[in-house]
Amino acid sequence: MSTTAPPSADVLPPIPADLGILVRRRIEAEIIKPIYDILERELGEERAGAIIDEAVTAAAVRAAGEMAAREPAGGTLQGFIAIQPLWTRDGALEVEVRKQDARRFDFDVTRCRYAEMYRALGLGKIGHLLSCNRDAAFIAGFAPEVKFSRTQTIMQGAPHCDFRYGTDTPPATP
Repeated sequence: MSTTAPPSADVLPPIPADLGILVRRRIEAEIIKPIYDILERELGEERAGAIIDEAVTAAAVRAAGEMAAREPAGGTLQGFIAIQPLWTRDGALEVEVRKQDARRFDFDVTRCRYAEMYRALGLGKIGHLLSCNRDAAFIAGFAPEVKFSRTQTIMQGAPHCDFRYGTDTPPATP
């Protein structure tokens, strides 16, 4: 069995640094929609959703590891907090921070353009798989010691999403 080495950096065009995640998710959704439609037709809604969930979760873990490696405080809660503007860029999320300190980052999302976009694209029933389900996988790949919880999402009909991140590990001191 042969394995293929990943392409070198000079082969892959760089993703523009100013490309917000909302725009990335739209591009992904435009590609995923016809794939999902075929999977659903051939395998049924439950199996199609499970396949999309598995693929998106794996992509989130991989992306998290890459981001953690690039972020100066990567692999920590503080590093995770530092990259939050990537998700809110372009007015993608309206956020109310509830608590932010060395060991906690709790916030509520009161408007989610990701959810609005998925619904507009006809992907409302799997929007949670394309976006919301990434959150736990992403933090596990970015900072494994950070615990994550969320009890509700706008995508699934709640008035807000309640993100709660925490760690028992004290931040490193210089």
